[in-house]
Amino acid sequence: MQEEPARDRDRATAPETPAPSSSLLDELNRLAHAVRHLFGAQLHLLAAELGLARSAVSWLLVAALAATVAGVALGLTLLGLVGVLLATWFHSWIWALLVLALLQALLLAGAILLFRRCMHWMSLPATRHEWSAMMRETLHRAEHEADGETAGEDKP
Repeated sequence: MQEEPARDRDRATAPETPAPSSSLLDELNRLAHAVRHLFGAQLHLLAAELGLARSAVSWLLVAALAATVAGVALGLTLLGLVGVLLATWFHSWIWALLVLALLQALLLAGAILLFRRCMHWMSLPATRHEWSAMMRETLHRAEHEADGETAGEDKP
């Protein structure tokens, strides 16, 4: 019987349980949780995509290096095969190597002439005018965007 007044005292001194929150607050809490979850998932996806992109760039460089090595190896193999065929045809390794050297010199001269022709095309007045117009337009657009950004910052 003495226990009953003690229980009443404990109940009186115990903090009251909060009233059930309104459904609006529950909905807002769930909405905030869902938005956090959505943006967290988006950030996780973005991080994964950036990781894949970094990995892809590394693999691209490795593939380019492998393709370059394979291309050089193929070129040397074909050059050796042509040398052997020329040596068989001329019955002399010296003549075969001289013909190979002449073919390589002609190929190098052709590449140099093509490069010089392309540089000449770039220096023609019409091409120079197009390049300068494109550069002026790009500069004007960048200045216009920069002015637009600074004007937007000045406004309250």
